[in-house]
Order: sequence, then C-alpha cells, then structure tokens
Amino acid sequence: MAAVKNIIFDLGGVFLNLNYQNTKDLFIEFGVPEFDDYFTQHHANSLFEELEKGDISANEFYDAFRRETNTNLSNDQIKIAWNGMLVSFTKERIDWLRKIKERYNIFLFSNTNQIHYDEIMALYKRDVGAEDFNELFIKPYYSHEMRLRKPYYNSFQHIIDEQKLKVEETLFIDDTIKNIESASALGLQTIHLVAPKTVLDLDL
Repeated sequence: MAAVKNIIFDLGGVFLNLNYQNTKDLFIEFGVPEFDDYFTQHHANSLFEELEKGDISANEFYDAFRRETNTNLSNDQIKIAWNGMLVSFTKERIDWLRKIKERYNIFLFSNTNQIHYDEIMALYKRDVGAEDFNELFIKPYYSHEMRLRKPYYNSFQHIIDEQKLKVEETLFIDDTIKNIESASALGLQTIHLVAPKTVLDLDL
C-alpha cells in the first residue's frame, strides 16, 4: 500500500457532530410524521438530492417540500427543522486537523446544501471561535457548489482530476458506507469512521 500524501475528509459525522433524530423530531412536531420516508443518512428523496446538487434554490426547496408533504409549513419552520441535525463542532478535532494539515495535503468533500452551509459556518464561528472553516483545507468541495454529490463516482473523479491526485496516495475518510465503497472502487484508500470512534482515534 502506497504512503498516504493526501487526505479527503467528509464533514458531517467527522468534524461536525450530527443528530438526524433532531430533524425528524422537529418535523414530526411541525406535522410531518413520515419524514423518514423522505430523508435518512443513507437515503434521500430526489428533492433532497436536487438541493444537495444545487439544482434548486432554498426557496424552491421550501415550496417543493410543502407540496411533497402536503403541509403549509413556513420557510422558517422547514429551515429550523432541516438544520436541526447540525449540532456542533468539537474544537479538539479542529485542533487535530490543524496539526494533520502540516503533514498531508488535505481536502474536504461534503454532501451539503446552501441552507446547511450557512448554518455550518455559523456553528463553526460559535464553537471554534474562528471565522473561516474553509481555510483549513487546500480546497473544500461542497456538493451544492460542485453540482455533484457522493456516492456517485464522477464526484470523486472530479476532485481527483482537478487536484491531480494519485488515488493510491490518497485517503478518503467518511462515516457513510456507500461513500466509502465508491471511493474504494476508484482505488482510493479509505477509512469508514463509525461512532463512537472519531478522528482523534486515528493513527495518521
């Protein structure tokens, strides 16, 4: 196995603590009891895929969500519930990342959307006390900006090609097995990071 020179990190479940139950509970409270039919960590309705690929705007998402769920929720209610899964950053993991970037070329690859992105940046400022999360990486890749998302092969290939990475020298770390399987199939080294294990437990 080749020595690792590059690391591509996932965001949610790796540096950002998530709790999908929070979002489910809030939507139930707001009158969408079957939210699991639309979105889980491992499955997303096409509406959420469109949002994560930047194919629809936040307002278009809110309107489509109301139609899909046959509800009259306000934009703010949908936003609050949708952001409920985003919990916090752990400063120790960010400190760890700052040390790791001294030894590796590091990148971020996150399936996200503009609604979540705005909240994530606010949480980073709140929890870490720093302004710019993105400066930690040579380049962060966000699905809604790339117009590509995991686990599709072309999303990984886009990063590999743009950064001219050798796959055998590149490690991908993610908490979702489908993403790990796709990266592995392309020849990337992989680590499936499953809670309660965190990056602080990795031997890099």
